[in-house]
Amino acid sequence: MSAALRRFLYSLLLSAPAGIAIGSAASAAEPVLRPPAPSLVNPSGPSRPVDARGFIRRWLVLEPIAASGPLTESAVEAALQSASLPLPFTALPRDGDIIERNGSLRWHAVDTKAYNLNLYHFAWALSKPTSNVLFWVVTTVEAPVEMHDVRLAIGSNSASHWWLNGESVIAIYGDRQTVIDDGVSKRLTLRKGRNVIRAAIVNGGGATDFCARFLDASDQPITAVTVSLQQEVR
Repeated sequence: MSAALRRFLYSLLLSAPAGIAIGSAASAAEPVLRPPAPSLVNPSGPSRPVDARGFIRRWLVLEPIAASGPLTESAVEAALQSASLPLPFTALPRDGDIIERNGSLRWHAVDTKAYNLNLYHFAWALSKPTSNVLFWVVTTVEAPVEMHDVRLAIGSNSASHWWLNGESVIAIYGDRQTVIDDGVSKRLTLRKGRNVIRAAIVNGGGATDFCARFLDASDQPITAVTVSLQQEVR
């Protein structure tokens, strides 16, 4: 190797860190444009039925709120208290509504392609954090008749707390994977017309998602209901 070539290579080595730092700073200043979440689509039509296994596939999801700490019952419930929403359980936000909490957070209406809603995909596509966060989700289920002795059955990764028409009905805690019907509520009544489901899912790190459906008195999936994002409950 000639002396001139050695000097040239050495000059490149010395200049590389500065060049990399400049490039990284420029990249950090630019907005990150990411493709849409692969498992989610924009809702089409005013309502949709649950799927053949009873799973709810239409939700309003709020952009994630920071929530660090263990996934124990006490820590999760404390996080929910600090991240509570100024919304009644009998009404839903609208797609695009913004709340002010450590900056602006927006509600997004989504349909999930699978039985579960992948919150990691949701947050990543929006360039939002996916770890040490809390997601609020809400939807309405419309029953054609009053239904007695039904149970809300859910699964989540990780901890979650669920309400039906303002009543706390099921909560699960710990660093867990989403398992179908992992948590099942007591016997409930779905009233004729719209019923509001509201939930908070808290994730420590890695993947995060959830699923939900209703089971009848015989523990069979209820499929004779529809889901919408109506703002008022009759």
